[in-house]
Amino acid sequence: MTDTRWTAIENAAQPSLAALFADDLARLDRLTLDEAGIYFDFAKTHLDGDLIDAFAALARAQDLAAKREALFAGEAVNPSEGRAAEHSAQRGQGSPKSVAIANALHARMRSLAEAIDVGALGDIRHILHLGIGGSALGPDLVIDALGRGGAAYDVAIVSNVDGAALAGPFELFDPHRTLVVVASKSFATGETMLNAQSALAWLAAAGVADPHGQLVALTADPDKALEFGIDETRILPFPETIGGRYSLWSSIGFPIALALGWDTFEQLLEGAAAMDRHFRLAEWSINAPALAAFADLYYAQVRCGETRGIFAYDERLRLLPAYVAQLGMESNGKRVGADGKPFDRDSSAIVWGGTGTDAQHAVFQLLHQGTHLLPVEFVAVAESDDGLDPAHREALLINCFAQGAALMAGNEADDPARACPGDRPSTTILLERLDAASLGALLAFYEHRTFVEAALLGINPFDQFGVDLGKTIARAIAQDDDSVKLDASTKALIERGL
Repeated sequence: MTDTRWTAIENAAQPSLAALFADDLARLDRLTLDEAGIYFDFAKTHLDGDLIDAFAALARAQDLAAKREALFAGEAVNPSEGRAAEHSAQRGQGSPKSVAIANALHARMRSLAEAIDVGALGDIRHILHLGIGGSALGPDLVIDALGRGGAAYDVAIVSNVDGAALAGPFELFDPHRTLVVVASKSFATGETMLNAQSALAWLAAAGVADPHGQLVALTADPDKALEFGIDETRILPFPETIGGRYSLWSSIGFPIALALGWDTFEQLLEGAAAMDRHFRLAEWSINAPALAAFADLYYAQVRCGETRGIFAYDERLRLLPAYVAQLGMESNGKRVGADGKPFDRDSSAIVWGGTGTDAQHAVFQLLHQGTHLLPVEFVAVAESDDGLDPAHREALLINCFAQGAALMAGNEADDPARACPGDRPSTTILLERLDAASLGALLAFYEHRTFVEAALLGINPFDQFGVDLGKTIARAIAQDDDSVKLDASTKALIERGL
């Protein structure tokens, strides 16, 4: 059955980008926004006034405004698990009760960080953070982006269960001066707990008198951490209503606060809160997360753009594409809607990307001349703090801006092999500078963009049951459980590999 709510969007005219600019001299003003230290340029997408109005009508039909208020009010917006999604409360934007709980838990984090700083847990110089998925990606991104000027501690964030991932920190760090941070919402995540056991063994083998005394737990199940042997004073809880990919604002952000300082962590929260306020208060036509989601959905649902590329034109943001990929695909990669009914359209686009200018010499050939329509997002920073010749930053930004222009304009050539068709869409997100506040705002922008996409598609973005299937089979293989029937190929691989 045709979903008539999408009819106006699907039937909208499809003028070229060049025509859109030519026909609307105010296009740049209409499709650029300056919020929370970030300049958003949607002008080189195919959005226009009619299309934005059609998406605004879809938003009304899907009751997006009410869903947004339910999110901030701490209502159960995760129906499959009967939970709220209260990551915004961690930055002061939520129900008063949840904000008060978040403030108390942050105060506990701060106290432990200050105790470590003054030597209460010994002469700590290294932080080994063990987590996976959102329990690792967020802290890794923030510390890598903001800690290059010198962090207070050496930090290694290990998510992979591959022993090679642990071997590096084990070789570099002094076990007597290493704090091991175990981040797991359930405190039962198989990969993380195996890594934690290996870290304990490493500490013990080095002669550390009390290996458990050098462990900190970040979890929504403090009892499990107690059972593991971690003292209550070194357990930093966070609410069940915080999902992993939305968790860096909670106790999962402890290594950020420890390595970069509490002031930096607070600025990260405030930057995110500024984007929360913008998302909550701005009309859809001037709302950065909403406009980004409108463009994403237009290309994925109408123009068969099955993937979306994100390219960070700043080395400090090199981990951003992986972070955004998890956020988008784990949230909105679903086959059924929030009502449990199968989809009759595609869900999340495939999100991928890389770092400029490296990617220009690798994958941009396909972007310019390939047969796929592939929306591109450029993320850049105007100011640099590397202390080098400004020519480096100028060359980086010139390349970034030139790529967007080239994708739109294309070129004609007598030789077909040299011609580029143009009319290829891109968005540019330009931070004035990369600091804790602007990074917090940027990450909150991506969260709310993902939420808008989900709301307009009728998806629950806050569960991820598809992740569990592979884990279930892995447990069955590990336990020689014959109740899980394996195919011949998998059985052969087990015989060869194990």
